Amino acid sequence: MADEQMAAQAADTEAAPEAAAAGGVSEEAPQVDPSAPTIEPVADQIDFDTFSKSDMRVCKILECSAVKKSKKLLQFTLDDGSGTNRTILSGIHMYYEPEELVGKTVLAIVNIPPRKMMGIDSCGMLLSAVYEVAGEERLHLVMLDDAIPAGAKLY
Repeated sequence: MADEQMAAQAADTEAAPEAAAAGGVSEEAPQVDPSAPTIEPVADQIDFDTFSKSDMRVCKILECSAVKKSKKLLQFTLDDGSGTNRTILSGIHMYYEPEELVGKTVLAIVNIPPRKMMGIDSCGMLLSAVYEVAGEERLHLVMLDDAIPAGAKLY
């Protein structure tokens, strides 16, 4: 039985160039689907010590509101497990309304120095997946299982 399968595969392989010449299988590059996502190339490598300096924590969204005078920014009040609420601003209002995010479990880098945006200190960065489809940018906030407690560290 195995010999018959191997013979059939060999015959298929030998027939492929003939089929291409007859208009069957083409050796041209496959067509690119314009609706397929466009993904950024992988960044340059970093060493493990550099990566391990990022403190990524699970956070629960306690409050979320649009930042006045900004079309892009949302202000998050997060439980990061430390006992003190954390404020992070993120330019994702184009993709999410504040009320749909309250109560969600997200992932944040919490050891980035505060950065002032619209007069408000943002104390960290929420992680999101960004890609493009048909020339339009898409973004999805990284959301985790609600069973994971606030403050859990990502390794």
